[in-house]
Amino acid sequence: MKETAYKFEDKIAAWHIGIALVALFLGTWFGPLQALEHAGINLYRFLAPGIQSYYQGLTLHAVLNALVWTTFFITGFFTYIFPRSLKRNLRYPRLSTVALVLMAVGLVMAAIPLLLNLATVLYTFYPPMKAHPLFYIGLTLVVVGSWVVGYNLYFTYGAWRKENPGVRTPFLAFAALITMVMWQIATLGVAAEMLGLLIPWSLGLVQGTDPQLARTFFWFTGHPLVYFWLLPAYVSWYGMMPKQAGGKLFSDSLARLAFWLFLLLSVPLGFHHQYVDPGVPAGWKFIHAVLTYGVAFPSLMTAFTVVASLETGGRARGGKGLFGWIFKLPWGDPSYAAQNLAMILFALGGISGLTNASYNVNLVVHNTTWVSGHLHLTVGTAVTLTFMGITYWLLPKMTGKELWSRKLALAQAWLWFFGMAIMSNGLHLLGLRFAAPRRTMLGAAPYAAAEWTPFLSEAAIGGALLFLSAMFYFINVLATVFASRPLSKPVEMPVAESLTDPKLTPAWLDRWVPWLAGTTVLILLAYGPILVQLISQAQLTSPGFKVW
Repeated sequence: MKETAYKFEDKIAAWHIGIALVALFLGTWFGPLQALEHAGINLYRFLAPGIQSYYQGLTLHAVLNALVWTTFFITGFFTYIFPRSLKRNLRYPRLSTVALVLMAVGLVMAAIPLLLNLATVLYTFYPPMKAHPLFYIGLTLVVVGSWVVGYNLYFTYGAWRKENPGVRTPFLAFAALITMVMWQIATLGVAAEMLGLLIPWSLGLVQGTDPQLARTFFWFTGHPLVYFWLLPAYVSWYGMMPKQAGGKLFSDSLARLAFWLFLLLSVPLGFHHQYVDPGVPAGWKFIHAVLTYGVAFPSLMTAFTVVASLETGGRARGGKGLFGWIFKLPWGDPSYAAQNLAMILFALGGISGLTNASYNVNLVVHNTTWVSGHLHLTVGTAVTLTFMGITYWLLPKMTGKELWSRKLALAQAWLWFFGMAIMSNGLHLLGLRFAAPRRTMLGAAPYAAAEWTPFLSEAAIGGALLFLSAMFYFINVLATVFASRPLSKPVEMPVAESLTDPKLTPAWLDRWVPWLAGTTVLILLAYGPILVQLISQAQLTSPGFKVW
C-alpha cells in the first residue's frame, strides 16, 4: 500500500506520541531536581515554585515518565507500525479516536489533582496514602483507553487473518499483538484495585481499605508493567535494528518464542516485590521467585538473538575477526546508536534485577536507592533511550522533514549513556553499601552519613548530564518539526528480514490458543489461592492519610 493510505493512522499515532513527549518533558524537569536535592542543593523553590513538596515533584516525575510517557508512546508506535506490518488499514478507525479521547481525558483528570498536591501518593500510590478520586479515575481511563487501542489491533488482525489464511503473521504485528495481550491481562490487577478498593474508598462509599490486598493487586500489574515498557523496545531490537545495521534477524523462531515466553511468564511473579510483606506466605514468595528467574530466560534469548542479528550486519559491512564487526556497525546513525547504547546499559539493569529477585539479597537492597538505580537502567534507559532512538527515524518519516541535527542527536544519545551510567552507579552503591532509603528527601535527612556524600554527588552529576541530554533531545524534536528542511529522499520504516524463511518457522509459534491457555493456567496457579485467601480475609478498616 502507498504511504498516503495510512493518513488516519499517522494522525492518531502523532497525537499519541506528541502527548508522550510533553509528558516526558514535564516529568524530566523534576528528575535532576531530585538528584541535586540528594546532594544538598534544593532548587525546587527556584525551578518549580508551584510544587509544594519534594514528594509532589517525585510523584509527578514517576507518574509522567514511567506511566504516561511510556503508555502513550507505545500506543502511538504500535498504531503506526501495525497497519504497515500487515499492509492494511485499521479495521475500525473510530475506535482509535475513542481510545485517544479516553486516554487524553484520563490524563487531564489525573493531572489536575497531581498539580494541586491532592495526589502526592508516589508512583505506586500505596494506600493508606489517599489521593483525590480524579487521580484514580483518570489513571483508570488511561488504561481503558490503551485497552481500546489493543482491541482495534485485534480486530484488524482478525480481518487480516481472514484475508490471508495460513500466512505467517509478520513479526512486527505478531510482537505488537503479544505485547498488548500481555498488557490487558496484567492490568486486570490494577483494575481490580481501582474499581474494587481505591475509587470507592476515595469517593467515600466505603470508610476504609485493605493495604495488603491493594498492594497485591498493584504488583499483579506492577512487574508485568516493566515488560509492557520493554517489549516495544524488543520489537525494535529484534525487528528493526538489524535492518538499520545492514543485517538480518538471526532467527525468526527464537524471536517469536521469546515473545511467547514473555507472555507466559511475565505476570505471575509479583510477589518478589512483596518479600517483606507479612500477609503473603513464604511458600508463595518462593514460587514467584522461581518464576522471576524463569522470565530471565527469554531475556537471555533476546541478548543472544539480537547480538547475533547485529553481527550479521557488522560482518556484511566488512567487519573481520572476533570483535571487528562491532566497529563496523552504524554508530554514526543516531537512531541506531541510541538503541545500541540502551541495550548495553540494560544488560547491567538485568543483572541488578536478578539481584532483586533473590530473597536473601533482596532483603539487603529492598527499598534502598539500589532499586532506583535498577529502575533507571530499565525504564530510564533500555526503554526511554530506545524510544528516543526510534523517534530519530520515525519523526522524519511522519513529518517529511530531515532530522534537524544528527550530530546533536548523537551527542544526546552518548550523553544519556554516560549520565545514566554515572547516576545509576551512585544509586546502586548507596543502596548496597549504606542502605540509603529510596523515596526519601535525602538532602534533608538528619541521619544521612558523611560516607554517603560522594555517591550522592555522583548521582547528582549523572542527573545533571541526563537533563542536558533530554534538552538536546527536545531541541532536536522541536527544530525538526518547525525549522528543518524537507526530506531529500523518503525515509523507510526499517523492517528486518530473517536469515531463514519465516515459512520455516514452526506453525505452533503462530498459534494463540495453547499460549493463552498456558498463561491463564499459570496465573491461576500462582495467584489464585492466595488471592482467594486475601479477599476472603479482607478488612476494609484502614483510613486514608494525606502525608504531604
